Amino acid sequence: MENNAELQFKKMIETPVNRLIITLAIPTIISMLVTTIYNMADTYFVGTIGTSATGATGVVFGLMAILQAFGFMFGHGAGSNISRNLGSKNIDEARIFASTSFYFSILVGIIIGLLGFVFLTPLMRILGSTPTILPYAKTYAIYILIAGPAMTSSCVMNNILRYEGKAFFAMIGLTTGGILNIFGDALLVQVFHMGIAGAGLSTAISQYIGFAILLHPFLTNKTQSKFHIKHVSYDMNVIANIVKTGLPSLTRQGLNSISTMLLNTTAGFYGDAAVAAISITNRIINFLFCVAMGIGQGLQPVSAFNYGAKRYDRVRQAFLFSLYFGMICMSVLGIVGYVNANRFIQFFRDDIQVINIGRVALKAQCLSLWLMPFTMFGNMLFQSIGVSKTATLLSALRSGVVLIPCILFFSQTLGLFGLQISQAVSELITAICTLPFIILFFKQLSVLIVQSKNNPSL
Repeated sequence: MENNAELQFKKMIETPVNRLIITLAIPTIISMLVTTIYNMADTYFVGTIGTSATGATGVVFGLMAILQAFGFMFGHGAGSNISRNLGSKNIDEARIFASTSFYFSILVGIIIGLLGFVFLTPLMRILGSTPTILPYAKTYAIYILIAGPAMTSSCVMNNILRYEGKAFFAMIGLTTGGILNIFGDALLVQVFHMGIAGAGLSTAISQYIGFAILLHPFLTNKTQSKFHIKHVSYDMNVIANIVKTGLPSLTRQGLNSISTMLLNTTAGFYGDAAVAAISITNRIINFLFCVAMGIGQGLQPVSAFNYGAKRYDRVRQAFLFSLYFGMICMSVLGIVGYVNANRFIQFFRDDIQVINIGRVALKAQCLSLWLMPFTMFGNMLFQSIGVSKTATLLSALRSGVVLIPCILFFSQTLGLFGLQISQAVSELITAICTLPFIILFFKQLSVLIVQSKNNPSL
């Protein structure tokens, strides 16, 4: 185990940054693409039921965002601390963060599930369900709530594996669950004609299978982190550290949920076709977004590990490479999405109203897609090195502080067209706001690089 730890340490601080990030990013991109595909599979198969059912998947996406918000909070909160501790060779401390986050995430998943069952109808209405969408949304949400503990704890395990530099194991767990869900959708929705309940049941089953696969490396000594009840800390300093470090993720996902709710509610004024169109558009963008997210998640363990090892020059190299690579990839994908907007929307729902509304929204977001790496990697970098206040602020800007006013302002002034372009405009404004923080950080990083060269013992 000690030899493995030393080999992993050398890998993270000696492997050329470009190659290391790509090596870590590819499994993450694959796992995220497959995960998004199975979410899109739900939308596709439910789309064969009707427009209202399609809208329900967009409504319940807000509930999934709530569960993921807490999962990512514990996952990033643990992962960042684990990676920096492993970079400093504090393995026992890393295990405390791992166990504490894992068991607390399961507890939170159970609590959200219980509260969701009690307040199911008002919750679906708050998330943007119209009267015609409500029955479908409630049915689908029941299965998501059942899967809640698996979803939150899987987020933790996924992030810990990535931050340890073991992204391959995370890929296996997430992709297996995703592929099973696609086949489950086809079987339960189309063969057994279970409707939206079949899509929900398939998702719940695949989440628990994915959970079991992600847990396997931790139980078979493939990781330095361990999940043992004796390592769980009730020290408020440890818990506060996890929450503080993971707060950008909670903020990002939580505001995503609120923004999704607002998008659905605003779209509801224009009918179920608008709700379905916005839902489909966001699923497509989330699919393309996976490439940037995967690169960013390849950046995080590299920046955290090397920051903990005081290799500040590698932190700078890692960010710049990720930024350039990400912007090129997203520019290409933006062009593909823009050119094929009509057929992408039609694939999910062959309804002329849905296609006309979704096409405009998708084209607008594709035009801003190249800005995603800049707005995203900034807060991911700060989170990975423990600068949580700045990371939280930048997460809040992108996920809600800028987006929510854009939705309200443009939909009020420009109607449906304003709603369709609001997310693209928000991306542009957020990028402008992020720039000063990146410039300031690079100035500070330059000072640390000089200091570490002049005094290697620092």
